[in-house]
Amino acid sequence: MLSLTTGLVPLLLAGLLGWTGAAKAFGANVARTAPKTALARMLSSSERAVLVLRVTGWAELLLAGALLAVPGSALPGSATAVLGAGFLGYLGHGRARAPESSCGCSASEDTPVTWRAFARAALVLAGGVTAALARRTWWGALGERPLASAVLLAMGTLVLFALSADLDRWWLLPLRRTRLRVFGHPLTGGRGAERVPVAASVELLENSLAWQATSPVVRSALLDHWETDGWRILHYSGVHGEGEEARPVAVLFALDATAGRDTPGDPVIRVSYVDADTGAPVAAGELGAVPPRRALRLVD
Repeated sequence: MLSLTTGLVPLLLAGLLGWTGAAKAFGANVARTAPKTALARMLSSSERAVLVLRVTGWAELLLAGALLAVPGSALPGSATAVLGAGFLGYLGHGRARAPESSCGCSASEDTPVTWRAFARAALVLAGGVTAALARRTWWGALGERPLASAVLLAMGTLVLFALSADLDRWWLLPLRRTRLRVFGHPLTGGRGAERVPVAASVELLENSLAWQATSPVVRSALLDHWETDGWRILHYSGVHGEGEEARPVAVLFALDATAGRDTPGDPVIRVSYVDADTGAPVAAGELGAVPPRRALRLVD
């Protein structure tokens, strides 16, 4: 089995490098995605990033052709291992310098670099070393054990498929949609459920008029929650007044514990204010003149 695996590695590598190389060398999305890559940050130029991606794509295509044509030679495998090591170094530097940028590995994804990009580059490195040491041809392996070869190729393709973020739309997103259809959305509660998750109540609250009216007072995220008599109580902290007259208050929202996003009609939400120091209720009229919070400046 080990001999069969090493014989098929060049075929898998050729498929991967052929796909990513063609995407970078001929893809129409290169010019669009290049400015979003860490490479553009490192080169301080989107135009130079496009050029480097095109050249890298052609190099990958040449390596893919060499792996297919001369799989028993050490040169294509060694060059692929060097390419994989270069990918790992680039990903590490790009992740440290521009963590929100994409890698541009297949010239079509624009998501930040994740562990999957590192894992795929590591597989290219390990596969290149394996191909350099292998002395079997992939067509010989296919001819000797076609059924086992087909299974191994299918498993390897699935692994590479799962490690490619830009292919998520073909398998991961449909899988997630199927899960939502079968099990329901987590913020709407299951069918027949008597209670919805707390996150659903928070989402319902933060999209309500009650939240807009009290937002100048609220100063925290959700601190605590509990249920009583069918009501879900959501506890936030807040501040009433300004300067020396400012005092901390607890802001309590009460809403139906079974209400979710799909519940018809507007939710009924009760609001109460409690002085955080004395525990005495604060009349809503006293909070009517609370000044709005100052908006924070955006810095480019």
